[in-house]
Amino acid sequence: METLFVTHPACQQHDTGYGHPECAGRLQAIEEHLAVTQLMDYLSYRRASPASDRQLLRVHTAELLARVHAPMPPQGYHHLDPDTRVSAGSARAARLAAGAVVEAVDAVISGQAQTAFCAVRPPGHHANAGAASGFCLFNNIAVGAYQALTHPDINRVAIVDFDVHHGNGTENIVVDDPAILFCSTLQHPFYPNTPLRPVSDTMVSVPLKAGAGGDAFRAAVREHWLPALNAFAPDLVMMSAGFDAHRDDDMGGLALVDADYAWVTLQMRDIADRYAGGRMVSSLEGGYEFKSLARSVEQHIRVLARLEGIV
Repeated sequence: METLFVTHPACQQHDTGYGHPECAGRLQAIEEHLAVTQLMDYLSYRRASPASDRQLLRVHTAELLARVHAPMPPQGYHHLDPDTRVSAGSARAARLAAGAVVEAVDAVISGQAQTAFCAVRPPGHHANAGAASGFCLFNNIAVGAYQALTHPDINRVAIVDFDVHHGNGTENIVVDDPAILFCSTLQHPFYPNTPLRPVSDTMVSVPLKAGAGGDAFRAAVREHWLPALNAFAPDLVMMSAGFDAHRDDDMGGLALVDADYAWVTLQMRDIADRYAGGRMVSSLEGGYEFKSLARSVEQHIRVLARLEGIV
């Protein structure tokens, strides 16, 4: 069954200005690398549609939607927080980023595809219900998870987040919902410097010390994520796929390598095969060093598409 590659050219029109790490070149690097490696030939390309107000309002306040869509001049920038810069194309890009995950979820649950990767920006996992934050306008993965729960055969959704930064926005949105399990690894202490919640049946955040590499990351997944995921038995596995824990990415201080991203995706694929009919949806979060980002996404998608060693 197909693996979707969901994106939209307008995601590159979210102009964050010269020198900002969350820039259009991230998506360009991914798409160019997938073309050169010919992996794109094995994926089904789909252009995203924007998320609707109804879909966004399951997660966010009307006040946030109004703030993101506040009129912008054709040129220039506005800050929603010290790190989150927006411009004239940002609101549309944010709608499309969330809409891509909604579209991927609907396609995977309906059987049009087995898995999907959403190559979108702005990212989402720092966005809270009522506030944009940390480069993130809307919480794309949370919007997709609540879309999934509108389907009658989806009762439990697992979200795993392997970005170097704490997915605090996602955690805050889903913390009290027994239908969603949130598992994450994160460098700690580190941005956004949010406190860690106690481990529970639906909340498993594992801190990693600066300098930690693949051994520590894999141990966290094996010892903490996998028992929780097996106990939860999700109907859908979703991934906040941040690649800034890579050793070549100076936005963080962890030391993962390309192979670690293939490995963690394989562990999640095994969970999806066991409980969710193989259904997986992944959405891009961080990853700011173009070469390591592109290679890591390649490894991630190879496992999603069951193409390890084929191309």
